[in-house]
Amino acid sequence: MSQYRPGKAHKSIFAALLRARRQFGGKTVAIVDADDRTFTYTEIIRAAFALGSVLRRSTRPGENVGILLPTGAGSVIAFFALLAYGRVPAMLNFTSGAKNLKAAFKAAEVKTIITAHRFISLAKLEKLEEQLKKEVDILYLEDVREQIGPFDKIAGALGPVLPFIFRAHPGHDQPGVVLFTSGTEGNPKGVVLSHKNVVANVEQIRAHVQLRTSDVVFNPLPTFHCFGLTGGALLPLFSGMKAALYPSPLHVKIIPERIRKTGATILFATDTFLSRYARAGNQGDLDSLRFAVCGAERVRDETRAAVNKKYGLQVLEGYGVTEAAPVIAVNYPEDNRPGTVGQMMPGMESRLEPVPGIEKGGRLFVRGPNVMQGYLTANNPGVIEPLPDGWHDTGDIVEIDEEGYVAIRGRAKRFAKIAGEMVSLAVVENCATAIWPDNQHVAITRPDAKKGELIILISDFADADRSTLMTWAQSHGVPELAVPRKIVFVPTIPVLGSGKVDFVSAAKMLEDKALT
Repeated sequence: MSQYRPGKAHKSIFAALLRARRQFGGKTVAIVDADDRTFTYTEIIRAAFALGSVLRRSTRPGENVGILLPTGAGSVIAFFALLAYGRVPAMLNFTSGAKNLKAAFKAAEVKTIITAHRFISLAKLEKLEEQLKKEVDILYLEDVREQIGPFDKIAGALGPVLPFIFRAHPGHDQPGVVLFTSGTEGNPKGVVLSHKNVVANVEQIRAHVQLRTSDVVFNPLPTFHCFGLTGGALLPLFSGMKAALYPSPLHVKIIPERIRKTGATILFATDTFLSRYARAGNQGDLDSLRFAVCGAERVRDETRAAVNKKYGLQVLEGYGVTEAAPVIAVNYPEDNRPGTVGQMMPGMESRLEPVPGIEKGGRLFVRGPNVMQGYLTANNPGVIEPLPDGWHDTGDIVEIDEEGYVAIRGRAKRFAKIAGEMVSLAVVENCATAIWPDNQHVAITRPDAKKGELIILISDFADADRSTLMTWAQSHGVPELAVPRKIVFVPTIPVLGSGKVDFVSAAKMLEDKALT
Protein backbone atom coordinates (compact mmCIF):
# COMPACT_ATOMS: atom_id res chain seq x y z
CA MET A 1 0.00 0.00 0.00
CA SER A 2 1.11 3.55 -0.70
CA GLN A 3 0.15 6.73 1.09
CA TYR A 4 -2.79 8.63 -0.36
CA ARG A 5 -1.60 11.96 -1.73
CA PRO A 6 -4.45 14.26 -2.84
CA GLY A 7 -2.16 16.14 -5.21
CA LYS A 8 -1.67 13.03 -7.38
CA ALA A 9 -5.31 13.31 -8.41
CA HIS A 10 -4.86 16.80 -9.82
CA LYS A 11 -4.42 15.45 -13.34
CA SER A 12 -6.64 14.73 -16.29
CA ILE A 13 -7.44 11.06 -16.94
CA PHE A 14 -5.30 11.06 -20.10
CA ALA A 15 -2.42 12.71 -18.23
CA ALA A 16 -2.67 9.92 -15.64
CA LEU A 17 -2.18 7.39 -18.47
CA LEU A 18 0.88 9.29 -19.71
CA ARG A 19 2.25 9.34 -16.14
CA ALA A 20 1.80 5.57 -15.90
CA ARG A 21 3.72 5.06 -19.14
CA ARG A 22 6.62 7.14 -17.81
CA GLN A 23 6.59 5.24 -14.53
CA PHE A 24 6.19 1.68 -15.81
CA GLY A 25 7.71 1.88 -19.31
CA GLY A 26 6.18 2.36 -22.74
CA LYS A 27 7.04 -1.20 -23.82
CA THR A 28 5.27 -2.74 -20.82
CA VAL A 29 2.19 -4.77 -21.79
CA ALA A 30 -0.84 -3.08 -20.23
CA ILE A 31 -3.80 -4.91 -21.83
CA VAL A 32 -4.44 -8.49 -22.87
CA ASP A 33 -7.60 -8.72 -24.98
CA ALA A 34 -10.00 -11.66 -25.21
CA ASP A 35 -8.31 -12.83 -28.44
CA ASP A 36 -4.89 -12.78 -26.70
CA ARG A 37 -3.71 -9.65 -28.51
CA THR A 38 -1.52 -7.53 -26.26
CA PHE A 39 -1.16 -3.75 -26.12
CA THR A 40 1.69 -1.84 -24.52
CA TYR A 41 1.30 1.60 -22.98
CA THR A 42 2.84 3.23 -26.04
CA GLU A 43 0.59 1.27 -28.42
CA ILE A 44 -2.51 2.36 -26.49
CA ILE A 45 -1.43 6.00 -26.53
CA ARG A 46 -0.46 5.88 -30.21
CA ALA A 47 -3.82 4.34 -31.16
CA ALA A 48 -5.68 6.89 -29.02
CA PHE A 49 -3.99 9.83 -30.76
CA ALA A 50 -4.58 8.42 -34.25
CA LEU A 51 -8.20 7.38 -33.64
CA GLY A 52 -8.96 10.57 -31.73
CA SER A 53 -7.56 12.65 -34.58
CA VAL A 54 -10.27 11.23 -36.86
CA LEU A 55 -13.05 11.41 -34.23
CA ARG A 56 -12.46 15.10 -33.56
CA ARG A 57 -13.57 15.89 -37.12
CA SER A 58 -17.08 14.66 -36.26
CA THR A 59 -17.27 16.07 -32.73
CA ARG A 60 -16.48 19.26 -30.85
CA PRO A 61 -14.38 20.01 -27.74
CA GLY A 62 -16.27 19.39 -24.51
CA GLU A 63 -18.98 17.35 -26.26
CA ASN A 64 -20.35 14.23 -24.57
CA VAL A 65 -19.74 11.41 -27.07
CA GLY A 66 -21.30 8.01 -26.46
CA ILE A 67 -19.33 4.76 -26.41
CA LEU A 68 -21.43 1.65 -27.11
CA LEU A 69 -18.84 -1.13 -26.92
CA PRO A 70 -18.11 -4.23 -24.83
CA THR A 71 -15.17 -4.46 -22.45
CA GLY A 72 -11.96 -4.80 -24.42
CA ALA A 73 -9.03 -2.93 -25.92
CA GLY A 74 -11.39 -1.26 -28.41
CA SER A 75 -13.53 0.38 -25.75
CA VAL A 76 -10.47 1.46 -23.71
CA ILE A 77 -8.74 2.98 -26.75
CA ALA A 78 -11.95 4.75 -27.85
CA PHE A 79 -12.28 6.11 -24.30
CA PHE A 80 -8.76 7.57 -24.35
CA ALA A 81 -9.11 8.72 -27.97
CA LEU A 82 -11.95 11.04 -26.97
CA LEU A 83 -10.09 12.27 -23.89
CA ALA A 84 -6.92 12.94 -25.89
CA TYR A 85 -8.70 15.69 -27.81
CA GLY A 86 -10.91 17.11 -25.08
CA ARG A 87 -14.14 15.19 -25.71
CA VAL A 88 -16.03 13.56 -22.82
CA PRO A 89 -16.78 9.81 -23.09
CA ALA A 90 -20.37 8.90 -22.18
CA MET A 91 -20.40 5.17 -21.41
CA LEU A 92 -23.61 3.59 -22.68
CA ASN A 93 -25.32 0.48 -21.34
CA PHE A 94 -26.17 -1.57 -24.43
CA THR A 95 -28.25 -3.98 -22.30
CA SER A 96 -30.63 -1.29 -21.01
CA GLY A 97 -32.85 -1.07 -24.12
CA ALA A 98 -33.76 1.73 -26.49
CA LYS A 99 -35.99 3.61 -24.03
CA ASN A 100 -33.26 4.01 -21.39
CA LEU A 101 -30.61 4.81 -23.99
CA LYS A 102 -32.78 7.55 -25.50
CA ALA A 103 -33.29 9.00 -22.01
CA ALA A 104 -29.51 8.92 -21.53
CA PHE A 105 -28.95 10.67 -24.88
CA LYS A 106 -31.38 13.42 -23.87
CA ALA A 107 -29.95 13.94 -20.38
CA ALA A 108 -26.32 14.17 -21.56
CA GLU A 109 -27.10 15.77 -24.94
CA VAL A 110 -25.34 12.92 -26.76
CA LYS A 111 -25.48 13.49 -30.51
CA THR A 112 -22.84 10.97 -31.64
CA ILE A 113 -21.97 7.45 -30.50
CA ILE A 114 -19.06 5.15 -31.27
CA THR A 115 -19.62 1.43 -31.78
CA ALA A 116 -18.45 -1.35 -34.12
CA HIS A 117 -20.16 -3.33 -36.88
CA ARG A 118 -18.68 -6.53 -35.50
CA PHE A 119 -20.03 -5.88 -32.01
CA ILE A 120 -23.52 -5.07 -33.32
CA SER A 121 -23.48 -8.34 -35.28
CA LEU A 122 -22.09 -10.58 -32.51
CA ALA A 123 -24.40 -9.11 -29.87
CA LYS A 124 -27.39 -9.23 -32.25
CA LEU A 125 -28.18 -5.57 -31.65
CA GLU A 126 -29.40 -4.77 -35.18
CA LYS A 127 -32.91 -3.78 -34.02
CA LEU A 128 -31.48 -1.54 -31.32
CA GLU A 129 -29.08 -0.06 -33.86
CA GLU A 130 -31.97 0.89 -36.17
CA GLN A 131 -33.80 2.61 -33.33
CA LEU A 132 -30.72 4.52 -32.20
CA LYS A 133 -29.96 5.74 -35.73
CA LYS A 134 -33.12 7.85 -35.51
CA GLU A 135 -31.71 9.66 -32.47
CA VAL A 136 -27.93 9.98 -32.97
CA ASP A 137 -25.13 9.75 -35.50
CA ILE A 138 -23.32 6.42 -35.28
CA LEU A 139 -19.60 6.11 -35.98
CA TYR A 140 -18.26 2.59 -36.49
CA LEU A 141 -14.68 1.83 -35.51
CA GLU A 142 -14.10 -0.16 -38.69
CA ASP A 143 -15.14 2.84 -40.82
CA VAL A 144 -13.20 5.33 -38.71
CA ARG A 145 -10.00 3.30 -39.13
CA GLU A 146 -10.46 3.51 -42.92
CA GLN A 147 -10.54 7.30 -42.60
CA ILE A 148 -7.15 7.54 -40.90
CA GLY A 149 -5.11 9.79 -43.19
CA PRO A 150 -1.54 11.08 -43.24
CA PHE A 151 -2.11 13.77 -40.61
CA ASP A 152 -3.83 11.26 -38.29
CA LYS A 153 -0.89 8.89 -38.69
CA ILE A 154 1.47 11.72 -37.82
CA ALA A 155 -0.61 12.43 -34.70
CA GLY A 156 -0.39 8.74 -33.80
CA ALA A 157 3.36 8.66 -34.34
CA LEU A 158 4.28 11.94 -32.65
CA GLY A 159 1.58 12.02 -29.99
CA PRO A 160 3.34 9.54 -27.69
CA VAL A 161 6.62 11.44 -28.20
CA LEU A 162 5.26 14.99 -27.89
CA PRO A 163 1.93 14.54 -26.10
CA PHE A 164 1.92 18.08 -24.71
CA ILE A 165 1.60 19.49 -28.22
CA PHE A 166 -1.17 17.21 -29.46
CA ARG A 167 -3.42 16.47 -26.48
CA ALA A 168 -6.08 18.63 -24.90
CA HIS A 169 -5.37 20.11 -21.47
CA PRO A 170 -8.63 20.12 -19.50
CA GLY A 171 -8.55 21.16 -15.86
CA HIS A 172 -8.78 18.31 -13.37
CA ASP A 173 -12.11 19.72 -12.14
CA GLN A 174 -13.70 19.60 -15.59
CA PRO A 175 -15.98 16.69 -16.66
CA GLY A 176 -13.94 13.59 -17.47
CA VAL A 177 -16.58 10.91 -18.09
CA VAL A 178 -20.34 10.50 -17.94
CA LEU A 179 -21.82 7.24 -16.72
CA PHE A 180 -25.47 6.43 -16.15
CA THR A 181 -27.42 5.03 -13.25
CA SER A 182 -29.00 1.66 -13.96
CA GLY A 183 -32.54 2.96 -14.28
CA THR A 184 -33.79 0.36 -11.77
CA GLU A 185 -35.74 3.10 -9.99
CA GLY A 186 -36.80 5.30 -12.93
CA ASN A 187 -35.13 6.92 -15.93
CA PRO A 188 -31.33 6.69 -15.90
CA LYS A 189 -29.50 9.82 -14.79
CA GLY A 190 -26.15 10.93 -16.10
CA VAL A 191 -23.44 10.89 -13.44
CA VAL A 192 -20.77 13.47 -14.27
CA LEU A 193 -17.38 12.51 -12.88
CA SER A 194 -14.55 14.99 -13.17
CA HIS A 195 -11.02 13.95 -14.15
CA LYS A 196 -10.09 14.41 -10.50
CA ASN A 197 -12.97 12.20 -9.29
CA VAL A 198 -11.75 9.26 -11.37
CA VAL A 199 -8.01 9.66 -10.81
CA ALA A 200 -8.58 10.26 -7.08
CA ASN A 201 -10.55 7.02 -6.75
CA VAL A 202 -7.74 5.06 -8.40
CA GLU A 203 -5.22 6.66 -6.04
CA GLN A 204 -7.50 5.95 -3.05
CA ILE A 205 -7.70 2.27 -3.97
CA ARG A 206 -3.92 2.07 -4.45
CA ALA A 207 -3.42 3.59 -0.99
CA HIS A 208 -6.02 1.27 0.56
CA VAL A 209 -5.19 -2.16 -0.90
CA GLN A 210 -1.76 -3.66 -1.42
CA LEU A 211 -1.30 -4.16 -5.16
CA ARG A 212 1.73 -5.39 -7.10
CA THR A 213 2.92 -4.48 -10.57
CA SER A 214 3.18 -8.23 -11.15
CA ASP A 215 -0.59 -8.58 -10.61
CA VAL A 216 -2.86 -9.40 -13.53
CA VAL A 217 -6.40 -8.08 -13.16
CA PHE A 218 -9.11 -10.10 -14.91
CA ASN A 219 -12.07 -7.89 -15.77
CA PRO A 220 -15.21 -9.25 -17.47
CA LEU A 221 -17.42 -6.44 -16.13
CA PRO A 222 -18.79 -3.88 -18.60
CA THR A 223 -17.01 -0.55 -18.91
CA PHE A 224 -20.40 1.18 -18.93
CA HIS A 225 -20.51 0.17 -15.25
CA CYS A 226 -18.20 2.27 -13.08
CA PHE A 227 -16.84 -0.79 -11.25
CA GLY A 228 -15.75 -2.27 -14.57
CA LEU A 229 -14.31 1.03 -15.84
CA THR A 230 -12.44 2.39 -12.82
CA GLY A 231 -11.66 -0.85 -11.01
CA GLY A 232 -11.27 -3.24 -13.92
CA ALA A 233 -9.60 -1.02 -16.53
CA LEU A 234 -8.19 2.27 -15.19
CA LEU A 235 -6.87 0.93 -11.86
CA PRO A 236 -4.56 -1.63 -13.51
CA LEU A 237 -3.54 0.79 -16.27
CA PHE A 238 -2.58 3.54 -13.83
CA SER A 239 -0.90 1.09 -11.41
CA GLY A 240 1.39 -0.84 -13.74
CA MET A 241 -0.67 -4.02 -13.57
CA LYS A 242 -1.72 -5.98 -16.64
CA ALA A 243 -5.46 -5.86 -17.41
CA ALA A 244 -6.91 -9.02 -18.95
CA LEU A 245 -10.18 -7.83 -20.47
CA TYR A 246 -13.16 -9.96 -21.47
CA PRO A 247 -16.29 -8.70 -23.30
CA SER A 248 -19.07 -10.34 -21.29
CA PRO A 249 -19.46 -11.60 -17.72
CA LEU A 250 -22.15 -14.01 -18.92
CA HIS A 251 -19.73 -16.51 -20.54
CA VAL A 252 -19.49 -18.53 -17.34
CA LYS A 253 -17.85 -21.61 -18.89
CA ILE A 254 -15.19 -19.66 -20.80
CA ILE A 255 -14.16 -17.17 -18.11
CA PRO A 256 -12.60 -19.69 -15.65
CA GLU A 257 -10.48 -20.99 -18.54
CA ARG A 258 -9.43 -17.44 -19.45
CA ILE A 259 -8.48 -16.73 -15.85
CA ARG A 260 -6.22 -19.79 -15.87
CA LYS A 261 -4.74 -18.95 -19.31
CA THR A 262 -3.98 -15.32 -18.47
CA GLY A 263 -2.55 -16.18 -15.05
CA ALA A 264 -4.82 -13.59 -13.47
CA THR A 265 -4.15 -12.83 -9.81
CA ILE A 266 -7.11 -10.49 -9.11
CA LEU A 267 -10.68 -10.95 -10.32
CA PHE A 268 -13.34 -8.25 -10.40
CA ALA A 269 -16.86 -9.67 -10.29
CA THR A 270 -20.24 -9.58 -8.61
CA ASP A 271 -21.57 -12.24 -6.26
CA THR A 272 -23.94 -13.53 -8.95
CA PHE A 273 -21.20 -13.98 -11.53
CA LEU A 274 -18.55 -15.29 -9.13
CA SER A 275 -20.84 -18.06 -7.89
CA ARG A 276 -21.51 -19.09 -11.49
CA TYR A 277 -17.80 -19.09 -12.37
CA ALA A 278 -17.08 -21.23 -9.31
CA ARG A 279 -19.65 -23.83 -10.33
CA ALA A 280 -18.67 -23.87 -14.01
CA GLY A 281 -14.88 -23.89 -13.57
CA ASN A 282 -12.71 -26.98 -13.37
CA GLN A 283 -10.51 -27.68 -10.40
CA GLY A 284 -7.43 -25.47 -10.69
CA ASP A 285 -8.95 -22.87 -13.04
CA LEU A 286 -8.87 -20.15 -10.38
CA ASP A 287 -5.69 -21.22 -8.61
CA SER A 288 -3.65 -18.26 -9.87
CA LEU A 289 -5.97 -15.75 -8.15
CA ARG A 290 -4.78 -14.03 -4.96
CA PHE A 291 -8.29 -12.78 -4.28
CA ALA A 292 -11.56 -11.79 -5.94
CA VAL A 293 -13.10 -8.36 -5.35
CA CYS A 294 -16.89 -8.30 -5.43
CA GLY A 295 -19.18 -5.30 -5.46
CA ALA A 296 -22.55 -4.11 -6.82
CA GLU A 297 -24.44 -6.58 -4.62
CA ARG A 298 -24.04 -8.38 -1.28
CA VAL A 299 -21.64 -11.33 -1.19
CA ARG A 300 -23.52 -14.35 0.12
CA ASP A 301 -21.98 -16.68 2.71
CA GLU A 302 -22.75 -19.53 0.33
CA THR A 303 -20.60 -17.97 -2.39
CA ARG A 304 -17.67 -17.47 0.00
CA ALA A 305 -17.91 -21.08 1.17
CA ALA A 306 -18.18 -22.49 -2.36
CA VAL A 307 -15.16 -20.64 -3.82
CA ASN A 308 -13.08 -21.29 -0.72
CA LYS A 309 -13.87 -25.01 -0.71
CA LYS A 310 -13.25 -25.57 -4.42
CA TYR A 311 -10.43 -23.09 -5.05
CA GLY A 312 -9.20 -21.86 -1.67
CA LEU A 313 -10.04 -18.36 -2.91
CA GLN A 314 -10.52 -15.34 -0.67
CA VAL A 315 -13.39 -13.00 -1.54
CA LEU A 316 -13.07 -9.31 -0.65
CA GLU A 317 -16.39 -7.51 -0.51
CA GLY A 318 -16.44 -3.84 -1.38
CA TYR A 319 -19.03 -1.13 -1.69
CA GLY A 320 -19.43 1.66 -4.15
CA VAL A 321 -21.82 3.78 -6.15
CA THR A 322 -21.43 5.30 -9.59
CA GLU A 323 -21.62 8.73 -7.97
CA ALA A 324 -18.37 8.01 -6.07
CA ALA A 325 -16.40 6.87 -9.13
CA PRO A 326 -17.32 4.20 -7.63
CA VAL A 327 -15.37 2.77 -4.67
CA ILE A 328 -16.38 3.96 -1.20
CA ALA A 329 -15.12 1.06 0.93
CA VAL A 330 -13.43 -2.31 0.49
CA ASN A 331 -11.95 -5.02 2.69
CA TYR A 332 -8.22 -5.64 3.00
CA PRO A 333 -6.71 -8.98 1.93
CA GLU A 334 -4.78 -8.93 5.22
CA ASP A 335 -7.86 -8.18 7.36
CA ASN A 336 -10.92 -9.42 5.51
CA ARG A 337 -14.09 -9.17 7.59
CA PRO A 338 -17.05 -11.00 6.02
CA GLY A 339 -20.34 -9.27 6.71
CA THR A 340 -18.73 -5.89 6.16
CA VAL A 341 -17.50 -4.02 3.09
CA GLY A 342 -14.32 -2.93 4.87
CA GLN A 343 -13.23 0.57 5.75
CA MET A 344 -13.82 3.72 3.74
CA MET A 345 -11.40 5.10 1.21
CA PRO A 346 -8.83 7.61 2.51
CA GLY A 347 -9.90 11.22 2.08
CA MET A 348 -13.62 10.50 2.36
CA GLU A 349 -16.07 11.89 4.90
CA SER A 350 -19.31 10.21 5.94
CA ARG A 351 -22.35 10.90 8.04
CA LEU A 352 -25.37 8.81 9.02
CA GLU A 353 -28.83 10.29 9.21
CA PRO A 354 -31.43 8.53 11.41
CA VAL A 355 -34.18 6.56 9.67
CA PRO A 356 -37.53 6.18 11.49
CA GLY A 357 -38.13 2.56 12.46
CA ILE A 358 -34.45 1.55 12.17
CA GLU A 359 -32.61 1.44 15.49
CA LYS A 360 -29.03 0.71 14.39
CA GLY A 361 -27.12 2.69 11.76
CA GLY A 362 -28.61 5.23 9.41
CA ARG A 363 -28.76 6.58 5.88
CA LEU A 364 -25.26 7.08 4.51
CA PHE A 365 -24.10 10.39 3.03
CA VAL A 366 -20.57 10.67 1.63
CA ARG A 367 -18.27 13.46 0.51
CA GLY A 368 -14.75 13.36 -0.89
CA PRO A 369 -12.44 13.88 -3.89
CA ASN A 370 -14.06 10.96 -5.73
CA VAL A 371 -17.66 12.12 -5.32
CA MET A 372 -19.27 13.33 -8.55
CA GLN A 373 -19.87 16.85 -9.78
CA GLY A 374 -23.59 16.18 -10.13
CA TYR A 375 -26.38 14.65 -12.19
CA LEU A 376 -27.62 15.20 -15.73
CA THR A 377 -31.34 14.53 -16.17
CA ALA A 378 -33.74 14.36 -19.09
CA ASN A 379 -35.78 17.12 -17.41
CA ASN A 380 -32.83 19.50 -17.53
CA PRO A 381 -30.63 18.30 -20.42
CA GLY A 382 -26.95 19.18 -20.38
CA VAL A 383 -27.11 21.04 -17.06
CA ILE A 384 -25.12 19.55 -14.18
CA GLU A 385 -27.20 19.56 -11.00
CA PRO A 386 -24.58 19.92 -8.22
CA LEU A 387 -24.71 18.22 -4.84
CA PRO A 388 -25.63 20.26 -1.73
CA ASP A 389 -22.28 21.12 -0.13
CA GLY A 390 -20.71 18.17 -1.98
CA TRP A 391 -22.64 15.52 0.02
CA HIS A 392 -24.10 12.55 -1.86
CA ASP A 393 -27.05 10.66 -0.43
CA THR A 394 -26.28 7.00 -1.21
CA GLY A 395 -29.78 5.87 -0.26
CA ASP A 396 -28.22 2.97 1.66
CA ILE A 397 -28.79 2.07 5.31
CA VAL A 398 -25.47 1.18 6.93
CA GLU A 399 -23.80 0.61 10.26
CA ILE A 400 -20.22 1.73 10.97
CA ASP A 401 -18.42 0.12 13.92
CA GLU A 402 -15.80 1.66 16.21
CA GLU A 403 -12.97 0.57 13.89
CA GLY A 404 -14.63 2.15 10.88
CA TYR A 405 -15.82 -1.09 9.23
CA VAL A 406 -18.98 -0.54 7.21
CA ALA A 407 -21.88 -3.02 7.11
CA ILE A 408 -24.61 -2.50 4.52
CA ARG A 409 -28.12 -3.23 5.82
CA GLY A 410 -29.98 -2.45 2.60
CA ARG A 411 -31.26 0.35 0.42
CA ALA A 412 -33.69 2.72 2.06
CA LYS A 413 -36.11 2.02 -0.79
CA ARG A 414 -35.75 -1.71 -0.15
CA PHE A 415 -37.37 -1.75 3.27
CA ALA A 416 -41.01 -2.68 3.84
CA LYS A 417 -43.08 -1.02 6.54
CA ILE A 418 -45.31 -3.71 8.02
CA ALA A 419 -47.51 -2.95 11.03
CA GLY A 420 -45.22 -0.03 11.86
CA GLU A 421 -42.01 -2.14 11.72
CA MET A 422 -39.26 -1.69 9.14
CA VAL A 423 -38.31 -4.98 7.46
CA SER A 424 -35.27 -5.23 5.17
CA LEU A 425 -36.05 -6.96 1.88
CA ALA A 426 -32.40 -8.02 1.78
CA VAL A 427 -32.97 -10.04 4.97
CA VAL A 428 -35.95 -11.75 3.32
CA GLU A 429 -33.79 -12.66 0.32
CA ASN A 430 -30.92 -13.80 2.54
CA CYS A 431 -33.22 -16.23 4.37
CA ALA A 432 -34.37 -17.77 1.10
CA THR A 433 -30.78 -17.98 -0.14
CA ALA A 434 -29.72 -19.79 3.04
CA ILE A 435 -32.29 -22.52 2.31
CA TRP A 436 -31.98 -22.66 -1.48
CA PRO A 437 -28.42 -21.40 -2.16
CA ASP A 438 -28.23 -22.46 -5.80
CA ASN A 439 -31.10 -20.23 -6.83
CA GLN A 440 -31.95 -16.53 -6.98
CA HIS A 441 -34.68 -14.86 -4.96
CA VAL A 442 -36.09 -11.32 -5.03
CA ALA A 443 -38.43 -9.75 -2.47
CA ILE A 444 -41.05 -7.30 -3.75
CA THR A 445 -43.48 -5.18 -1.71
CA ARG A 446 -47.14 -4.62 -2.40
CA PRO A 447 -49.71 -2.39 -0.62
CA ASP A 448 -51.75 -4.08 2.11
CA ALA A 449 -54.93 -2.58 3.52
CA LYS A 450 -54.38 -3.99 7.02
CA LYS A 451 -50.63 -3.73 7.66
CA GLY A 452 -49.47 -1.10 5.18
CA GLU A 453 -47.34 -3.38 3.00
CA LEU A 454 -46.85 -7.06 2.35
CA ILE A 455 -43.84 -8.95 0.96
CA ILE A 456 -43.92 -11.35 -1.96
CA LEU A 457 -40.86 -13.45 -2.82
CA ILE A 458 -40.06 -14.19 -6.45
CA SER A 459 -37.86 -17.28 -6.84
CA ASP A 460 -36.43 -19.29 -9.70
CA PHE A 461 -36.69 -22.43 -7.52
CA ALA A 462 -39.94 -24.15 -8.45
CA ASP A 463 -40.32 -25.98 -5.12
CA ALA A 464 -39.73 -22.97 -2.85
CA ASP A 465 -42.50 -22.94 -0.24
CA ARG A 466 -43.51 -20.63 2.56
CA SER A 467 -43.76 -23.31 5.27
CA THR A 468 -40.08 -24.27 4.85
CA LEU A 469 -39.12 -20.60 4.99
CA MET A 470 -41.24 -20.08 8.11
CA THR A 471 -39.65 -23.05 9.89
CA TRP A 472 -36.13 -21.81 9.03
CA ALA A 473 -36.95 -18.28 10.22
CA GLN A 474 -38.33 -19.50 13.55
CA SER A 475 -35.28 -21.68 14.22
CA HIS A 476 -32.88 -18.83 13.41
CA GLY A 477 -34.57 -16.04 15.32
CA VAL A 478 -35.85 -14.20 12.25
CA PRO A 479 -39.10 -12.33 12.98
CA GLU A 480 -42.24 -13.60 11.30
CA LEU A 481 -42.70 -10.21 9.61
CA ALA A 482 -39.66 -11.06 7.44
CA VAL A 483 -41.36 -14.17 6.08
CA PRO A 484 -43.03 -13.31 2.75
CA ARG A 485 -46.79 -13.63 2.50
CA LYS A 486 -46.45 -15.52 -0.76
CA ILE A 487 -43.78 -17.12 -2.99
CA VAL A 488 -44.09 -16.89 -6.78
CA PHE A 489 -42.02 -19.02 -9.17
CA VAL A 490 -40.44 -17.53 -12.29
CA PRO A 491 -38.08 -19.41 -14.66
CA THR A 492 -35.36 -16.73 -14.52
CA ILE A 493 -34.68 -13.74 -12.29
CA PRO A 494 -33.88 -10.72 -14.54
CA VAL A 495 -30.35 -9.37 -14.17
CA LEU A 496 -28.85 -6.11 -15.47
CA GLY A 497 -25.67 -6.08 -17.53
CA SER A 498 -23.78 -4.97 -14.41
CA GLY A 499 -24.79 -8.15 -12.55
CA LYS A 500 -27.35 -6.47 -10.31
CA VAL A 501 -30.89 -7.78 -10.08
CA ASP A 502 -33.26 -5.79 -12.29
CA PHE A 503 -35.91 -4.92 -9.68
CA VAL A 504 -38.11 -3.03 -12.14
CA SER A 505 -38.35 -6.04 -14.47
CA ALA A 506 -38.82 -8.38 -11.50
CA ALA A 507 -41.76 -6.31 -10.25
CA LYS A 508 -43.24 -6.27 -13.76
CA MET A 509 -42.95 -10.07 -13.91
CA LEU A 510 -44.98 -10.21 -10.72
CA GLU A 511 -47.63 -7.92 -12.20
CA ASP A 512 -47.79 -10.01 -15.37
CA LYS A 513 -48.24 -13.14 -13.26
CA ALA A 514 -51.12 -11.51 -11.41
CA LEU A 515 -52.85 -10.59 -14.67
CA THR A 516 -52.66 -14.09 -16.15
